[in-house]
Amino acid sequence: MSAAATAAQKRGRVLIIAGSDSGGGAGIQADIKTVTALGGYASTAITALTAQDTRTVHDIHEVPAAFIALQLRVVLQDIGADAIKTGMLHRADIIDAVVDALDQYAPDIPLVVDPVMVAKGGASLLQPSAAEALRKRLIPRATVITPNLPEAEVLSGVKIAGEADMPAAAERLLHLGARAVLLKGGHLPGDHLVDLLRLATGGGEAFTGTRIDTTSTHGTGCTLASAIATGLAFGLSLRDAVAQARAYVRKAIETAPGFGHGHGPLNHAHTVRKPV
Repeated sequence: MSAAATAAQKRGRVLIIAGSDSGGGAGIQADIKTVTALGGYASTAITALTAQDTRTVHDIHEVPAAFIALQLRVVLQDIGADAIKTGMLHRADIIDAVVDALDQYAPDIPLVVDPVMVAKGGASLLQPSAAEALRKRLIPRATVITPNLPEAEVLSGVKIAGEADMPAAAERLLHLGARAVLLKGGHLPGDHLVDLLRLATGGGEAFTGTRIDTTSTHGTGCTLASAIATGLAFGLSLRDAVAQARAYVRKAIETAPGFGHGHGPLNHAHTVRKPV
């Protein structure tokens, strides 16, 4: 087998750095399902264990920052990665450990940062002291960040009352150093939805859709970010990775199994096709 063919076979490796969701709808569990459904290979560095269901996060069991860094080192030195995705990084020392490890072992690998701050049920997943570390250390390394509107307001300092406010918030987020931002508009009222992709080099695209009337939305942010990372891991452009990820998430919501008594999980297994 040629070197080029061997390299092509290794595409699709996604390293996920995030917390565990015992309910299986978000976090590491949703990430692994998403990457697998899209034909990729998922490895992980788990940052926290949560006792979580579709209603709320009941408790968080801490993982030492040094152990998170060790997970990153051994995976990157052995298996490697074609893209990396971060989710729940709830303490400043964890963010510092992750950035230090990425700087040493994965300086040029595309990085998708989902700035997880609050769980769907309302529980805080980011300590206040960690927000500044997120802004100053992690976001400047990102290929793309994927905040929802409440997260974007905290990070940018811009109030987003409607779609007209989204471009200014996106530009402020780009000033933090990320190469691109996908600002998700799902928290705005109404049936019309827009996600705004803006690039630091200029330009971008508004992705539009219609709201699905459902409570099965637990883990949508985790799922979208991991799907984007999978597209990037297979060599898709950022625009195409976002488009594919949005289509995957929409179908996963439309075919959700209806489990739980709160915000239920998606149907992550609705497709096993590789990206094209």
